[in-house]
Amino acid sequence: MGALEPGEGFRNSSAPESVGGVPESSAGRRSQRTSRRLPRRAALGRRSFTATLRSLEGLVDSGAQVSVHVVDLDNHVHVLAGDDHVTMPVAGLGVVPLLIEVAAGFQSGALDPFEIIERDSVEAVETSGLWRHLHAPALPLEDLAVLAATAGDPIAVNALLQKVGHDRVRERIESLGLRRTALLDRFRDRRGPDDAPQVAVGSARELAGLFSALVNSQVVDAAVSAQVSEWLSLNQDLSLVAASTGLDPFSHDHDAHGLLFVNKTGRDRGVRAEAGVLAGPRAGVAYSLIVCFDDLSITHRLRAHDAFRVLGVELMEYTH
Repeated sequence: MGALEPGEGFRNSSAPESVGGVPESSAGRRSQRTSRRLPRRAALGRRSFTATLRSLEGLVDSGAQVSVHVVDLDNHVHVLAGDDHVTMPVAGLGVVPLLIEVAAGFQSGALDPFEIIERDSVEAVETSGLWRHLHAPALPLEDLAVLAATAGDPIAVNALLQKVGHDRVRERIESLGLRRTALLDRFRDRRGPDDAPQVAVGSARELAGLFSALVNSQVVDAAVSAQVSEWLSLNQDLSLVAASTGLDPFSHDHDAHGLLFVNKTGRDRGVRAEAGVLAGPRAGVAYSLIVCFDDLSITHRLRAHDAFRVLGVELMEYTH
């Protein structure tokens, strides 16, 4: 992948801006964390994300394409941004709109959460996933949603997409005001010339805004937002940004130290993406980081992973 020349560079910002096509509020999220807070000015002033900027600029210099967006949930200040409007591959992170449509279907009655789906009714994916290793030949829709959110299971995702249909997911994305985000295709072991080149694409700004709206009960309605946030709070991939949180990958939906964390990752050859919400005693943020790189060696891959972890450290410092 060629080098990216950021239009405005990676930057910190102190001017409030709106986030994507979804409205924001902090009332719902505040109730989920402790009231011990620094004054807002102190929280904003003490961290500059200089290590993250340095890490991301190093990736760009090495030929990677990078998009990042971090927004403060209380005052909507964009504290870090770089090419956040650019549409890039996001792999499994693009499943979030599908989960939103599934939850909306459960809520409206259009979908039965207990409807049993046969695994054999979906084309097999042999390269990854959990369900392919289980003896259960069929599962209810709600269990498939949990598998998709927590393990990114490709067969579960494909089963949900087959049940819901691309058209309804596309309509849901449009209704959310997302213009640079799309779920293009199902998961496949191999992509042929007639297949979409990527599972999903999105922009860092829109994805951070979507997570902000989810935890603030503003996606479809409060019940749908809560259901999707609950599914995503069980995500077990804490190896990128979340590696710096110290959370247990298998039990982190009720953290003993009052840390609120919801995220989804996306992985493909030369693609790493993550979006989520991290809230602590001092502040809360919604974030998204997408990196596309030439996966030529372990060194190239680890360099990309390191950038996510550096961002995670500075997000923890910002929120704590």
